[in-house]
Amino acid sequence: MTDQTAQQPTDDQIDGPVLAEGVDEEPVEGNRRLFSGWMFTATAGLAFIYAAFHMAALNGLSISSWTGIDISFLPRFPMETWNFRIVHIAGALVLGFALYASHKFSNEAAEVRKSRLLSLAGYILILPALLAGYTVITFIVQINSGTLPEMGGLITWGSFPGTDTYNAEVYRFGLPLLVATGGAIVLSWFERQARSQIAAADIVLALCAVVVALYLVVIYGTAARNSVGTSFVPIGVAFAATAGSAMILELTRRVTGMALVVITGIFLLYTFTAHLLPGILAVQNPYSWQRFFGHVYSDAGIIGPTTAVSSTYIILFIIFAAFLQASKVGDYFVNFAFAAAGRARGGPAKVAIFASGLMGMINGTSAGNVVATGSLTIPLMKKVGYRKQTAGAVEAAASTGGQIMPPIMGAGAFIMAEITGIPYQEIAIAAIIPAILYFTSIYFMVDFEAAKLGMKGMNEDEIPKFRDMARRVFLFLPIVILIAALFMGYSVIRAGTLATGAAAVVSWLTPYRMGPRSIVKAFEIAGTMSIQIIAVCACAGIIVGVISLTGVGARFSAVLLDLAGVSQLLALFFAMCIAILLGMGMPTTAAYAVAASVVAPGLVQLGIPHLTAHFFVFYFAVVSAITPPVALASYAAAGISGSNPMETSVASFKIGIAAFIVPFMFFYNGALLMQGPIVEVAGEMVHEAPAWYNLVRAGVTAIFGIFLLSSGIQGWFMGSRPAWFLRAALIIAALLMIEGGIITDLIGVGTAVAIFVVQRIFNPAPNAPIPVRGAD
Repeated sequence: MTDQTAQQPTDDQIDGPVLAEGVDEEPVEGNRRLFSGWMFTATAGLAFIYAAFHMAALNGLSISSWTGIDISFLPRFPMETWNFRIVHIAGALVLGFALYASHKFSNEAAEVRKSRLLSLAGYILILPALLAGYTVITFIVQINSGTLPEMGGLITWGSFPGTDTYNAEVYRFGLPLLVATGGAIVLSWFERQARSQIAAADIVLALCAVVVALYLVVIYGTAARNSVGTSFVPIGVAFAATAGSAMILELTRRVTGMALVVITGIFLLYTFTAHLLPGILAVQNPYSWQRFFGHVYSDAGIIGPTTAVSSTYIILFIIFAAFLQASKVGDYFVNFAFAAAGRARGGPAKVAIFASGLMGMINGTSAGNVVATGSLTIPLMKKVGYRKQTAGAVEAAASTGGQIMPPIMGAGAFIMAEITGIPYQEIAIAAIIPAILYFTSIYFMVDFEAAKLGMKGMNEDEIPKFRDMARRVFLFLPIVILIAALFMGYSVIRAGTLATGAAAVVSWLTPYRMGPRSIVKAFEIAGTMSIQIIAVCACAGIIVGVISLTGVGARFSAVLLDLAGVSQLLALFFAMCIAILLGMGMPTTAAYAVAASVVAPGLVQLGIPHLTAHFFVFYFAVVSAITPPVALASYAAAGISGSNPMETSVASFKIGIAAFIVPFMFFYNGALLMQGPIVEVAGEMVHEAPAWYNLVRAGVTAIFGIFLLSSGIQGWFMGSRPAWFLRAALIIAALLMIEGGIITDLIGVGTAVAIFVVQRIFNPAPNAPIPVRGAD
């Protein structure tokens, strides 16, 4: 695999027909190792085993029920939930430290030679890691010996200062593990190796990840699980959790940068200083190191909701995306978009909306999708006349919108279902109208920009023939099967598995027929692709653990309640700001998981139904990717377009402005989320089923409001440029339609008609002053 960023087409390289090829391939990061020979085979095999293990584990019972095959010979398969999640994280850590170095690679051989002494130190650190591993094995033997007492059917495992077990956990397991983990992390920052070799420090970290997982699986299988989160948690659990958390933070730094690590560090610092702080941030008693780390590596933290989703739905759809990539179905999606929209004015921008929305829905990360599809669409947008910052902004906004596009929603829907308990199908249905509004807004924005600049579409000979694309429309079958299976009531796991199988089957009707080698390659790609999102979800789990332990989320809820006493709109605006602030610099899944823990409970306490509250938070966590000053998707697009990152982020904020309005629209008008009026049932505020005519009216008036908003912002209304005061009136008319009431909708429509009449009859110049009665 080669570095994708080095192969992006430039404006003068794009001649002749544009055919998408490899647009959904993952780019090779600057710190990704590139192996050959037996090391490539070993790491590829490990990635394949990791992804295939998840597919088998998730479908173990289904395979048995579908086929009647007895799989009872597979011990504890599917695995117990906690153990499965622990192994899930450990596998990602092992793969991540093998594939990602702690630094970007350079070609300076002198740096590699200077690291020989550091490499020797790294190999020495294997000794304490092995000692910790040996101690865990002795614990396994001890637990299986039958000599330990039981409590409630579980073997008791507790250690008290001065006992042999305590001494073993501290001096032969915990301290050696921390020395190996901490020493290897620090050493990895300075050690340099060739790109085709694994650093000694990373070998130590991979070994430590296995030791941590082995210990936790063993100890959590005893009665010790009941003491998690208390001061009675075994000391070894605190050591293992500390080492595991440190490795998660280090891997997150390697695959996503410092933003999420810094935010997590602030939360960790808060945990141990909260008793010293004033106001709503204060806690009564300090937390001990043992209690906190015993709590954070539980289902209230790292192996809680975020990892529950990453170990099931997210990795399943990463496998699905890898099968689409291996079968070249992803390339077809983009080529179909070119054939369908390439001839329209500003065609490449409209292609970006369609292709990036579709691929971003599956991809799961806004910035990652920008790099994948933007390497083709951004140069084409520049070629037809879009400014470079606008070209990057369109791609960033469209890729970000993929995170709110049902049915997959970049894994966000699955996390929402896990946190709220709302059925996934209900969440996917509720997301339909808001997603339509968002992408309709982007379409209007790019179309009006193209109209102002007098752009044309791409020539017939520059795009794939629509007739040829229509003949292969069966390649959409995996997506169709996925949606159909979900709405027929199949579980998400079974629907995703069926869609993955369909991606392989439809490839048999193309030149890229998937055989055993291609299937193995797809699982290998999936194993590699999953590392980033798993690390992010685990890191977000640390923050969720801090929030659940300290109760800081409940105190933010109290602030929202106080603000709501002054103005409910002010409380919503404050919630919006917090959600965006928490999401800045973070991938979507982590941003939503954190915001849902801090902000959503407060909105629910305001009387807002769960679904509306979580969608409100989710939207603003998503659009943090295009919100200045820290806009990851916009920065990625700027790197491809060659524009100023801040200018691109401002432009993407402008193009995606609807995403900042839509959440307020569905707060005031629940029909936009397929919800009826709010009623109280058993003490909880819920929505009644909506009437069909309310859905139609809400959808039509919202789209018209989005049209007015786009016209006012872009300065293009009904074929001409309106005067500045007419643009302001257009924006006011659009905002009037947010509330969703009949009166405000009629006023908004009447205002739009008046603007049209004024523009047609008086035709004021774009920079004309406001007309004054009696003036010449």
